[in-house]
Formats: sequence, C-alpha cells, structure tokens
Amino acid sequence: MFRTEVAVTVQKDGYYGLNISYFEHIGTHMDAPAHFGEGARTVEQLAPAVLVAPVAVVHIHERAAKDPDARVMPDDIRAWERRYGRLPRGAAVFMHSGWESRVGSSQAFRNPDSSGVMHFPGFHPDTVEFLLRERDVVGIGVDTLSLDFGPSKDFKTHRTWLPANRWGLENLANLARIPPAGAWVFVGAPKVAGGSGGPCRVFALW
Repeated sequence: MFRTEVAVTVQKDGYYGLNISYFEHIGTHMDAPAHFGEGARTVEQLAPAVLVAPVAVVHIHERAAKDPDARVMPDDIRAWERRYGRLPRGAAVFMHSGWESRVGSSQAFRNPDSSGVMHFPGFHPDTVEFLLRERDVVGIGVDTLSLDFGPSKDFKTHRTWLPANRWGLENLANLARIPPAGAWVFVGAPKVAGGSGGPCRVFALW
C-alpha cells in the first residue's frame, strides 16, 4: 500500500513536502538479494557497478499470448545467443512477455482463474540455475508481477536467484522498444539501509 500525507505546505510553512509510506515491492521495483536470501545483500549493499549492465531482451510474447504460464527456458537463452552471440559478462537478462498491455486493469494484469490462482509469465528455475552456473549475469527482469510465473507456490526462481547475490526487477515497461542486444540498462535502485528492494527508475540506452 502506497500512502502520502501532506507534511508541510508553502502557505503554512513556507515550503511543501510529503510524508510517504509504502511497501518496498510495488510498481516497477527491485528485489534485492536479501528479499529471499537470509544474510544476502540488502539493497544499499549492491555495488553501483552491478546496476549498470549490458542488457539482453528475450522475447516470449508470442508464446505468452497463447499460454499465460509461459516461462523463459534455457533454450530461449541459447536461441538468443545463436542470433546475437554469447551473453556479455555482467549482463542483465530481461523477459518481454507483452504483459504491459494489461497494465490498465489489475484483473487482467494479475489474471486470476476461478480459484484465485494468478497466471502470468516468468523465469523458469532451470533458466536461472543455468545463468548462475554457465553465464556471468548480474540481474534479471520481467514485465510481470513476479520473477516466478503466476501459479508458483514455492517461488523457486526467487529462492535460487536472489540468495546468490543477484538482483531482480519486476513490472518493467517498454521492453519491446529496447533492442534485443546492444543496449545498456541503468537501474536507479533506492539506497535504504537494510532494504529488501524498492521502487526503481530503470532506463536503457542504445
């Protein structure tokens, strides 16, 4: 829940300011390693060097249009590499599922079934295990609510990726506009002591 309260006004105090209260994991935001890893790095402990990275955008939007539970698989990474070359060292890997087209409706974005189970794309645990074992990747990102796909109950992608002192970004926008290869991403993460993540300004240059 995001709340704002007027703390001071120009008319009364000579300057304007708000008190702000929010849960860290809202909007476009970071999951810092500590979010799922006890003893892992909190958000302010992430080095600036890992917040600026070459970015690979993996497109699964065609598959996701037919299957809302589609996930980024190791073969998707291999297919990207066959076309664009091996993932750069220190890269970020973002999933473009086309889900941002649903952002105007909470119901469509969450996409629950009749039992309340949400259905949206994410990263398969096997894929993040592959990235950890075989590639030098600092972070992953999705245009959905979660790094894990909607029906997940064990959050294995989170539990595998984050405790390895890697970051994740959720609810990203405009991924279709970024080239699949050749762009750089800049993650404006909050610097809050002990934070498990928080809202981010994320932009790419190419």
